[in-house]
Amino acid sequence: MKRLVVAAPLTLAAALCAVPTAHADDRRCSGTIRSASIDGNVVVPAGKTCTLIGTRVDDNVLVEANATLVAKGVRVGGNIQAENHERVVVRHRKVGGRVIRSRIGGSIQLKQGGGGRLLRNTVNGDIQLFSNDGGFEVRRNRVDGNLQCKCNNPGPVGGNNAVEGNKEDQCRGL
Repeated sequence: MKRLVVAAPLTLAAALCAVPTAHADDRRCSGTIRSASIDGNVVVPAGKTCTLIGTRVDDNVLVEANATLVAKGVRVGGNIQAENHERVVVRHRKVGGRVIRSRIGGSIQLKQGGGGRLLRNTVNGDIQLFSNDGGFEVRRNRVDGNLQCKCNNPGPVGGNNAVEGNKEDQCRGL
């Protein structure tokens, strides 16, 4: 008797349930990192605040429980991921009257945390806001993937987002 084994594809919800993990060689940030180049991940430790200004991160930014990330004019090669976070702000910065957008090579995935702001960013992947309870402002972003928002209370506000993929659920009108 032959058995047929079918591998089920990993769903988006299952993938988002995976908690980002830090590695020993990651750069831990509690304070401010200004105009630096970081080879690897940046981890914001639980309960701490990290401010990145004009910083280049080759890999991911991982925000642990009850932590806050403020990123202005950053370049991230991978994703920004947060679960049970306090607050996440990813936005542009102004230098000499010029606006410098934050550029994210992957996605911004924020789940089951507080609120924040996503302003004037360029995101090569998706922006995903799921089950957050602090309120988000999502305005003037360029997103190559989807803008997906579900089960946030209150729902995100904003507008003028240029999205190549779909604007879904609570983000449909943004």
